[in-house]
Parts: sequence; structure tokens; C-alpha cells
Amino acid sequence: MSHLAPARSILGGTANGPIIAAREALSFWGGVDPATGCVIDVHHPLHGVCLTGGILLMPSSRGSCTGSGVLLDLVLTGRAPAALVFSEAEDVLTLGALIAAEMFDKPLPVLRLAPEAFAALSRATAARISETAIEAEGLTIPVTPPATTALQLTEADRAMLDGREGVAVQQAMRIICAMAAQQGALGLVDVTQAHIDGCIYASPANLTFAEKMAEMGARVRVPATMNAISVDRANWQAQGVPASFGNPAARLADAYVRMGCRPTFTCSPYLLDTAPTAGESIAWAESNAVIFANTVLGARTAKHPDFLDLCIALTARAPLSGVYLDKHRKARRVIDVELPEGVDDAFWPLIGYLAGRAAPDCIPLLRGLASAQPSRDDLKALCAAFGTTSAAPMLHIEGVTTEADGAIGETADHATISRSDMAAAWTVLNEGPEDVELVAIGSPHASLAECRGLASALAGRRRHPDVAVIVTAGQQVIADAKGEGTLALLQECGVQVLPDLCWCSISEPVFPTKTRALMTNSGKYAHYGPGLSGRAVRFGNLADCVTAALTGRVPVRLPDWLS
Repeated sequence: MSHLAPARSILGGTANGPIIAAREALSFWGGVDPATGCVIDVHHPLHGVCLTGGILLMPSSRGSCTGSGVLLDLVLTGRAPAALVFSEAEDVLTLGALIAAEMFDKPLPVLRLAPEAFAALSRATAARISETAIEAEGLTIPVTPPATTALQLTEADRAMLDGREGVAVQQAMRIICAMAAQQGALGLVDVTQAHIDGCIYASPANLTFAEKMAEMGARVRVPATMNAISVDRANWQAQGVPASFGNPAARLADAYVRMGCRPTFTCSPYLLDTAPTAGESIAWAESNAVIFANTVLGARTAKHPDFLDLCIALTARAPLSGVYLDKHRKARRVIDVELPEGVDDAFWPLIGYLAGRAAPDCIPLLRGLASAQPSRDDLKALCAAFGTTSAAPMLHIEGVTTEADGAIGETADHATISRSDMAAAWTVLNEGPEDVELVAIGSPHASLAECRGLASALAGRRRHPDVAVIVTAGQQVIADAKGEGTLALLQECGVQVLPDLCWCSISEPVFPTKTRALMTNSGKYAHYGPGLSGRAVRFGNLADCVTAALTGRVPVRLPDWLS
């Protein structure tokens, strides 16, 4: 087997352990329990498998930027895989491993294999990784050392790297340069703003990193908004959140505010007045926000992992790679979508979910949707669902999105999404029972138009006494809804509207403890909800959510446009 292409060492180190192989990418956040190291994504082939001590092979990661924090926590608690082996470019978990080595002296090997070698190693039961080779039963794959790309740095970059602007900035620039090298970047790019995802208390490691940087005197040098956090900052104590969770979650948020970040606490930063414009180079983390920024706004940002988002905000410099460059914004797959007649709002997250499955590792262009005239909120839902099943930082929609014209790459291949594909995915996302005790709206954070739509659909009717109806939204949207009377209409119907946290970070008792099954119109939360909440999940349109709110029951059936 000596003819196999060498493995590329991304981050050095040694390891040995059983092979845990998957053909499908995994999001560590929402997919792996940091307390156990076990896979909790019920839709993933490795569901239930403990990753601790194993050599994990998968094509890449996908989903949330917070996966880097989950991996760092697993490393710091001794629950991490022994090594990570990918067949494609990967940033999120690589960054977590880089932070573990760089700041906590706990190396975790990361390697990349060509497809044939990846397939061969996947068939092995165990392996040993050294600095020079991967050895398994009857298999030896040589390892080439990590890339040492000579970055073209400006004098200002060198000043930061040499420590002339303080130890925190120096540490940040060291991490940025290391990531740039593994990405093959030749230089760095100026960014005008950042969106910080690492403020979610996904694990104690997020707090350890943030407070360590704050103690070193870190201060952001570009405007930096903050993602949703893990508690309602002003009300968590009154809501009964235990101090063992509420205190560190609040401390984490406070650490980023001390570093100069704006306490926006929203996973929909594109709804803020600071949203970027077409062509603007920014540094956003949070998967749905990144995809929306590139796809709908035409801004430019890689899907920056947690921790790298802060490093870039401290330096205003990002690796000049990926979709910052025109050539990497091309579609490598064209997906023809069979458009049913009379689609409703549930169609768009379903298509995003399926588009991600059809293009898990590349930017697609979707054809056949323009006549349905998706709204900004439809695109928001599509982008969020796409990010749960694809690692790509953007997509194109012919006749709809800003860069779709001329976006097809020369070597693009083709795929289709049929009505039968839609029906099958609908069934997968609707494994819960007819009776539900919770309606979950706002993943990502609801827009003002979505709040108005829910209030209009409820039409003054009060929710069923056994059903909680909760909307999560950003503070600005809530303030606007209050000012125009929409918030009062929702509250009169028994709807709770919560700031700061979102469904992917909500926990008991704010998440109603008596819930057995929930209803959502979010493709993102329909995917992550079972693993994150431990409850059964139903997915449908806004009308289905209103039916559930009023009656506590929604029949399990295909939507009219698929029947």
C-alpha cells in the first residue's frame, strides 16, 4: 500500500487508538456532548458513539462555528478524540486543536488524507500516528510535515506578531498566521467588522479562553457585535436558571464586553443597522450569519471558528483565503430544484436542508426557485438550514441572490432535488408525535416581520394552557416590536418573547421542563433540537406552529404542496 499519497500533517503530534470513521461530516456543537464525548446528533451515522480516545476520520466538519469550543473543552477534560483525520479542508475543529496546543500546551494531531488513503484507513480497526507515518494493519501512510507558507505580512502585521502591541494581540496574530498557513493563504486581509460567536457558553473552555484573553488586556480594534448567549442576561436569576450555569454564562458574556464587543446578543446580526454591504470584507462567526452575509448581502467572510473571530477582531486582519477571493465563491455544483405549486414558508428551510445534503462540501447554485420569489425571511430560513448539513460558507440561487449571475464554475457538476426528496426529508424532520407541549420560534432570531406574522396568525387567540409558545429575538427587534405594539399583541396571546439567548443555546428551566415534544418552523432547530433538548421534534410552517399553539396537536402529514 506504499503507493498511497502521503498524509499532510496540519497540526503535529502522536496518537494511537481505534479508528472511528464516518462518510458524513459532523458538527461538534449540537452533535457531540462535551460532558461525555458521545455523538448526540440523532441524524448522524455515529449517533451514540463515544469519540474519546479514537482516531476520528470524516470528510470535514459542518454546522456551527462553536465546534472549536466544544473540541477545546474535550481536550482540556481528557474526553477528546486522540487525533482528527480529514479528507477535505477543515477550519473549525482545526482551530480548536490549535488553541489547545498554542495556549494550553495540549497538542492534538490533525491530518488530511487524499481520498484513496482516507478510504483505506477507514477500513482499519486501529492505527498509530507518529510525526512521520500513519500505521495500521498492513497499511503505512507517510506523513509530510505541516505547511510553512511564507506569509506576506505588512509592517503593522509584524509589529503585532513581535509583541509590540501587547501580549494579547501577539497571541491573536500567532493564531491567525498559523491558520493562514494551514489554509494555504499568502497574506492577510483587512476586515471592517466582526461578529463574535464564542460568547455562547457551549463549554467551560469558552470561558477559560475569553477570560485569559481579557486578562491579557485584549481590546477589539474593529466594531464587533456579539452572538446570542446562553442566558437572558438581565433575567436569568428570576427565571430560575441555576447559578452553576448562569454565573459562568454571564461571566463569558461580560468578558467579551470588557474586550470592547457590543452586547447585541443576537444570532441574526444581518438584522442590525450595522449589517455589511456588498463586497465588504468582514469577519463573522455563527454559521447562519456567515452564509446569509455571503449569499444574500454579498459581503465577504469565511466561516470563522470560535476563538478565531476574537483574534481577528483584535487585529482587524484575517487570512486571505476561501471566499474572500473571487475564485472560491464560484459554484462547484448546480442543483436543479423541482418547484411544487403553492409552496409556503416551510418550503425554504426544507430546501436549505436538502441543498446542504446535496452539497455538503462545496458551494452550490440552486436553479428553479426564482419564480417563487423568496422573501428576506425565506432566505434567512434557507441559509440557516443549509448550514446544518453543509460545510460551505455560502450558496447561490439563480435569479435571486446577488452573485448568482456568472457564478457557475467551469468544472461544476449537477444534482437535483425532487419532490420525493422533499417528502423524505419532511418525514425525517417529523419523527415526533402529534401532541406537542412547546412551540419554538426564532432559530435564527426572529425578525420584526416574523414577529408581526405570528401576531397576525394568532389573531388575538390565546395559546392552549398546556402549550408554551416562545419566540427568541434580538434586543433591537424586541424594542421595535414593543414600540409598534406587536409585542403586546403576542403577550396577550400568551407568547413569551425572550432576548439574548436562542433555541440552540436555551436550557432548562427556561426551556419548559415538562415538554415531551416540540413544534418549530426552523429547519436548523428541527435538525439540532433532538440532540440538544432530548425531546422529539416536529417541523412545519408558521400555520402549523399556530395550530400547535392553540390546540396542542398537529397531525403528522405532508404539506399540501407535497401531497
